[in-house]
Amino acid sequence: MTDFSSLLQPDLGQPARLIEVVHPDAFDNWLSAQPPRVRAMVAAQKLSGKAGNKAILPGDGPDDWHALLVCDEVESSPWRIASQGENLPEGTYRLKDGDVGAAGLGWLLAQHRFDRYRKDDKPTGARILLTRDVARIEETVRLAGAVAKVRDLVNLGASDLGPAELEKEAEALAASHGATLTVTRGDALEQGFPMIHIVGQAATRARAPRLIELEWGDPAHPRLAIIGKGVCFDSGGLDIKPSSGMRLMKKDMGGAAHALALAGLIMGGRLKVRLHLLIPAVENAIAGNAFRPGDVLPTRQGLTVENTNTDAEGRLILGDALTRAGEEKPDLIIDFATLTGAARVALGPDLPATFANDDALAATLLAAGRAVHDPLWQLPLWDGYDDMLKSDIADLVNAPDSGFAGTITAALFLRRFVPKGTPWVHLDTFAWRPTAKPARPKGGEALGLRAVWDVLKGRYSRS
Repeated sequence: MTDFSSLLQPDLGQPARLIEVVHPDAFDNWLSAQPPRVRAMVAAQKLSGKAGNKAILPGDGPDDWHALLVCDEVESSPWRIASQGENLPEGTYRLKDGDVGAAGLGWLLAQHRFDRYRKDDKPTGARILLTRDVARIEETVRLAGAVAKVRDLVNLGASDLGPAELEKEAEALAASHGATLTVTRGDALEQGFPMIHIVGQAATRARAPRLIELEWGDPAHPRLAIIGKGVCFDSGGLDIKPSSGMRLMKKDMGGAAHALALAGLIMGGRLKVRLHLLIPAVENAIAGNAFRPGDVLPTRQGLTVENTNTDAEGRLILGDALTRAGEEKPDLIIDFATLTGAARVALGPDLPATFANDDALAATLLAAGRAVHDPLWQLPLWDGYDDMLKSDIADLVNAPDSGFAGTITAALFLRRFVPKGTPWVHLDTFAWRPTAKPARPKGGEALGLRAVWDVLKGRYSRS
């Protein structure tokens, strides 16, 4: 893991090169005020004043230079100077005008690399950014670590990340924060969490299904349940995906990655909660004992589910986990899941489909997403579609045959396992970035994590 703490340092007046940020609308006026040598350098580098233009500009001495960035990002954006964090030479920097603010996060993440499988042949040394807002450094460093954790876990190949490895991640997290870890597997899983067992039963013994639970905090504090879908690889089961559909299914544990990272933020931030982290961890494999279309599945809650699609397995394992969370009468339940392709068709890769059974809570989440530039988009828990989950032989089906409103009906399925009156949020997130942007490389991505963390900080003030 990148040592983020070394890359954002207090500004004590130490020597540093300047980063000058100019808005495109102010570029012409800025250029006209520059000395001839700077104007000549701008012309030589063919800068037009378009957002994204950057250059190294000369100073008074032979070794004196500073960096220019033309940027139209608002000052609250964490990505405002991220491109400089990626591209500048090794050294120490400060902003010429203003302070770092939220941009510290992008600066840190711009220097993070997933290097498990390929080393950088020409690594660049540390680029240190100075800030006068010293009180903000610790939070920024921890948040960068959480985002990087999600990215790293999602980027791992399924050969290196199965249910056992998710368990090890939770075990390490528990050990570092003094939390209690409980893992249910084998006969106990089959009896107590039948849907988790059934979805994962076709995997090899080394990748056997399990429910991972972590508890932390003062029992007198409000109970907060965080759930993450942990399908470590999804073949689609007997309703097998095409090869193109399986290509990214190592990321189907992206919900678990978000939940683990958020749990780390909660414990590290000492929020006043009794945290209950739940990760149903499985591999949806194909074998002679794989569950079948048409099977009727028992659940921990007592409902019966007619399985109409083995590729709609995520909602099954989340159903048992939601039931378990609800048994402890939590103040709030939040689940993260890479649940439906329909969410991506509707909203694309950047916007997690967000559902909540509490309108005020939903509004708070959406506002937080806008404030921290981690956008969410609310979809309705439309009661009129509840009939789509009807079964002729069981209490409900896991996936309607029509294919209509797939993201909504998946959320309605999950709602059946949430205790009435318990505030609940469901984020159907992609956990993946298909194209790179500054400080946001192609690959695993934390989407919705920072918005939820911002809400939790406000809801459960730190001890």
